[in-house]
Amino acid sequence: MPPTTPSTPEQWRIDAGAADVAKLDIPPSAQRERVFEIDLRFAVRAPASGAAAWHAMNVDLNGVREWSRRSETHSPTDTLDYHCRVVLPVGRALRVRAVTQVGAAQRVRLVIEAEESHDA
Repeated sequence: MPPTTPSTPEQWRIDAGAADVAKLDIPPSAQRERVFEIDLRFAVRAPASGAAAWHAMNVDLNGVREWSRRSETHSPTDTLDYHCRVVLPVGRALRVRAVTQVGAAQRVRLVIEAEESHDA
């Protein structure tokens, strides 16, 4: 008989504030495979002087580079957003790590969220 799916999906979140690195660890399940929708958001503020600025974010899943982007900072505030779906087999943990960089922009917030999806 297959394991049952809990009625409330798992939710994991880390708000690293203005830090340059954020890590989110999801422990393994010994009973069932799980699917997670992963969202990362890195928000920055442009310099008041109007000087050219940029911001960048690298995303690693279990130590492997999944995504990397660098963008010019526009407007008073700007973001880099990344979304992916991850299947975790029985017994497998997940570490999501975001590393950010800025050039003249000011870090505002770095957030990683994971929500279990029952729509596998």
